[in-house]
Amino acid sequence: MTPEEKKPNRLKAFFIRPGEENQPANRRRIITVLIVAFILGMMVISSVVGQKVVRNISYSTLLKDARHSKVISAAINNSTGVISGQLVDGTSYVSNGPVPSIADEVVTLRNNNVNVTFNNSSGLLSTLLPYLLWIVIFGGFMLFASRQAKGQMNGMMGVGRSKAKQFNEDRPKTKFADVAGYAGVKQEISEVVEFLKTPERYKEIGASIPKGMLLIGPPGTGKTMLARAVAGEAGVPFFSVTGSDFMEMFVGVGASRVRDLFATARKNAPAIIFVDEIDSIGRKRGTGVGGGHDEREQTLNQMLSEMDGFDPTIGVVVMAATNRADILDDALLRPGRFDRQVVVALPDLSERLPILEVHSRNKPLDESVDLGVVARGTPGMSGADLANLVNEAALHAVRRDSKSIGMQDFESARDRVFMGMERDSMVLKDGEKERIALHESGHALLAYVLDHSDPLHKITLIPRGMALGVTWTLPKEDQHITSRQELEDSLCMRVGGRVAELLVYGDLSTGASNDIAVNTQLAREMVMKYGMSKEVGPVALEWGTSERTGKLIEDEVERILREQEARAIEVLTLHRRGLEALAAALIEQETLDGETAAAIIDEAFGEQVHPTGTKTVSALSVVGQKRQVPKAPVSNEPSPDWEPPTLPAV
Repeated sequence: MTPEEKKPNRLKAFFIRPGEENQPANRRRIITVLIVAFILGMMVISSVVGQKVVRNISYSTLLKDARHSKVISAAINNSTGVISGQLVDGTSYVSNGPVPSIADEVVTLRNNNVNVTFNNSSGLLSTLLPYLLWIVIFGGFMLFASRQAKGQMNGMMGVGRSKAKQFNEDRPKTKFADVAGYAGVKQEISEVVEFLKTPERYKEIGASIPKGMLLIGPPGTGKTMLARAVAGEAGVPFFSVTGSDFMEMFVGVGASRVRDLFATARKNAPAIIFVDEIDSIGRKRGTGVGGGHDEREQTLNQMLSEMDGFDPTIGVVVMAATNRADILDDALLRPGRFDRQVVVALPDLSERLPILEVHSRNKPLDESVDLGVVARGTPGMSGADLANLVNEAALHAVRRDSKSIGMQDFESARDRVFMGMERDSMVLKDGEKERIALHESGHALLAYVLDHSDPLHKITLIPRGMALGVTWTLPKEDQHITSRQELEDSLCMRVGGRVAELLVYGDLSTGASNDIAVNTQLAREMVMKYGMSKEVGPVALEWGTSERTGKLIEDEVERILREQEARAIEVLTLHRRGLEALAAALIEQETLDGETAAAIIDEAFGEQVHPTGTKTVSALSVVGQKRQVPKAPVSNEPSPDWEPPTLPAV
């Protein structure tokens, strides 16, 4: 690059912001500035011209004024007969005289001390001179407009060019060290790095690296970052594009962009092509409108053709990411195309800790913060969720004017991520608060008492998100499969709020609507998907079956739900004192952790229901903190008029 090219174009920088050279907003900005300049120029010139007063006088008057010594100068144009000059009072004048001029009259002017000059030009130049500025401005504007039109035409002609962003070696590299966790995934894709670094090793032995590698996993698990890390480790160009970038309103544009992308990658080989959200163009063919002429299907066909034409030793690897591998066309997944599939699952406990450590770098953490404890309390979170958790904790620390991030900030951040923000503006009536406290106490008591439910973590009456109250359970460790007993305890625990209201008030409220909906869906999956119904058996069923089978499914779902409701009634009746004591403590304190709730239930029951710590988990609580169990009023016996609720016959 020459020194002249390195010099910044200040005029261009004034109109165009960095990185936005081709955006329509810049073109509109330039046009607006030119129009404003044009209008201001007209106003300035008009004002200047308007300040010069020129009198138009007759030829006879001019001679008369000359005889009375009122004329200073006279410029006579022999070609047009126009006479212009200046009067004694300073006024400019113009007059039309005879052609050619009369010698005696010229002598008269000179005899009266008039400075007479002659001009033999045609006057065309002098006539056009005042308009020259307007001609230049108008011409420049038309030239700019024509260039803009040409640029738009070039844009239309280049609509088929690839929109991929290229991350070259000049830019910062993402390495495997920057991607915490996922040791198994890194090991599986490390072969691609070795191939791109030393392809000759594979050529010598006759081995070829897979042409395509498909990363499959939920959103936020770091699939794009892993692909960039491969390019960073290998030190090769990285062409990143999303599946939607291939799609356009013009038929054939997507296929053209695919050709351009692969051609560019071949020129820069070794290189990596990364297609994010490939399911937007890689869906099963034959389902789109327009059949084989559908733009999406043409784009997919072109991609398949390009991957078939790959020389396995050329050094170009195609990587793609999706969270919907089940809808991809089979031709994409066959050997020779995306023949290696890597599952990027949600991080487990051992992977969440290093991810939290990466996102906590350069952040002032309090001495009480144990990221291992935070990792245990965040099951099911993706890498993106964990990054958001750390950021929310930092924001909470700022709100409480703290210079460091403490465990309470992580606790608050996790509550916000999982349950939503506190709705401080909502004020509950006393009756509503008591019913909600009883409802949540029913959930919490069953979560603590049942053997196979997740351990109790927290109960709160503070409205969050769309919930008026929340009972929160957490698994002690990551689970990959769930037993039938665990599912049944989950159903029983979730119906506990409804049963608690039925036991104490003798009627029901709308507060259990979401519990019923979730339980119904889970019971249907037990019957139709997991084969946990004796009547239906180990058969995977779909909706749209026969009327007899549909009736059988609904009967089994109802049976499962009613059995768990009856079970909840039995357990809550046995622990009625603990239910009322827990509700009273919750009304008083609004939020109880799992260990405090367990102590209240045990005290009301007269003995420990479970060994200490086996059914509660306060993952983000400060280690060693002393908890005070409130002395809530506990009734020794149920109300005299209380009777166990009766269930409708199945």
